[in-house]
Amino acid sequence: MSSNAVLPDGYPAFLSGLKVRIREARVRAALSVNRELILLYWEIGRDILQRQQEEGWGAKVIERLSTDLRKEFPDVKGFSPRNLKYMRSFAEAWPDPVFVQQVAAQIPWFHNCVILDKLSNREFREWYIHKTIENGWSRNVLVHQIESGLIEREGRAVTNFSSALPAPQSDLARAMLKDPYIFDFLGIGEDAAERELERALLDHIREFLLELGVGFAFVGSQYRLDVGGKDFSIDLLFYHLKLRSYVVIDLKIGEFLPEYAGKMNFYLSAVDDLLRHLDDNPSIGIVLCKSRNRIIAEYALRDMEKPIGVAGYELTTSLPEDLRGRLPTVDELEEELRRGEE
Repeated sequence: MSSNAVLPDGYPAFLSGLKVRIREARVRAALSVNRELILLYWEIGRDILQRQQEEGWGAKVIERLSTDLRKEFPDVKGFSPRNLKYMRSFAEAWPDPVFVQQVAAQIPWFHNCVILDKLSNREFREWYIHKTIENGWSRNVLVHQIESGLIEREGRAVTNFSSALPAPQSDLARAMLKDPYIFDFLGIGEDAAERELERALLDHIREFLLELGVGFAFVGSQYRLDVGGKDFSIDLLFYHLKLRSYVVIDLKIGEFLPEYAGKMNFYLSAVDDLLRHLDDNPSIGIVLCKSRNRIIAEYALRDMEKPIGVAGYELTTSLPEDLRGRLPTVDELEEELRRGEE
């Protein structure tokens, strides 16, 4: 049959379904190969660890083991002395084979190496493994999230979500927010005006979306709403795909003031009436300030009916200089995001 021939009515649907099945099968095959490789590395690391503990094997034995394995398997990568030491550390960090098979083996080997290198706390290591699985982070993005202290920022914003949203959605919404947000990619000074901050965020929308987290879709800036015959503008409007709700962001260059909560409450009422569809959940507001007093923010949100969060932001990272140099570059982050969209 030529490419120009009339196709059966069901052909497009058949082809679409077949493409989905092939993609899913390729993903399963890749995961299976990755899982088998990591289980092999864990077993090698376990055996090395046991012999070091029981027979006093030293670094020279690992060097010899590396040489012999590479001689026997010249086409197989991964048997360098450095990688064998990673295998040992991996087995020492995760002695339970069930955890390795069911959790750690779901992420690539070098992701595991990054986590071993940069984190010593077992709880933190597990958290970043689960987050990598959940969000599909590349290695560069994983490094960025670790070095920006994501685990210490996620879910730390002041909110009224527990009273303004039902339990399942409130928990997800709370985890969506960070405090502070790190905008060190903007390259603007501490004295930047609100419009300058907004323009810089839009100019770096990919990095901004990465910092906001998975699920945010950009809708518009200075988004206009007609309320009572007058125009009002929202600084930044997003839609969150997991929460299925609009997210309104109001940018402030100074300290949080109680009246900001009332203004956000107004915006959310307007968005719910003018933009929200029947299947959407209530819209959520985020007031981003350079600084905020937690007690004042809690009082301001206490009796608000609309779900609002208050968080700070930093224009420069507080990381030590030696760590800052190992963060992925803007080009690398954009490349990771581009690959994720393909």
